[in-house]
Amino acid sequence: MNSNTFEMSIDGIRSVWGPLDDHVIASCSRHLENLLRAPATEPWLAALHREAPANKELYRDPTHGFVLLAHTEHAGLYRPPHDHGRGWVIYAVQHGQVEMRTYARVANADGSVRLVRRDSTLLRPGQVQVYLPGDIHDTRCMTGTALLFRFTERDLKKEDQEEHRVSRFVERDGNWTLGTP
Repeated sequence: MNSNTFEMSIDGIRSVWGPLDDHVIASCSRHLENLLRAPATEPWLAALHREAPANKELYRDPTHGFVLLAHTEHAGLYRPPHDHGRGWVIYAVQHGQVEMRTYARVANADGSVRLVRRDSTLLRPGQVQVYLPGDIHDTRCMTGTALLFRFTERDLKKEDQEEHRVSRFVERDGNWTLGTP
């Protein structure tokens, strides 16, 4: 028997897990939205609010490999454009507001790469945002603090540090271009 919203959400995600498709994305999003509605009195959530960790792994699934992280961010914290390699990600805002902008990768005539911004979304408490493999986005905390969850279908540290599959972009002369690995 599940004892709290966290365990129910993880069990729900485990029950629908499979290859990337519409059903998996919709179901995982729904379970994360349920997680965002957890009462602040549940010990795991009360501890996150009290401790305000910059980065904390909440769960790593031993069978399927997905990972749930918590991030407490402060006003103005900006994470430049990046993708998540072969992985897909769902961001979920529990407290505060986070702006997320998306970009398209455009090849210049000389073969260099630059980004063109597509849109901007302001995520508020209770909202989730999905990024599929290859999607490029940035994030900026818009309030005093924000608590967000980042659900990744695989270990992105390995994806980034060992396999070098994550693309990061840097601003040069007013344009976002591919950074050096």
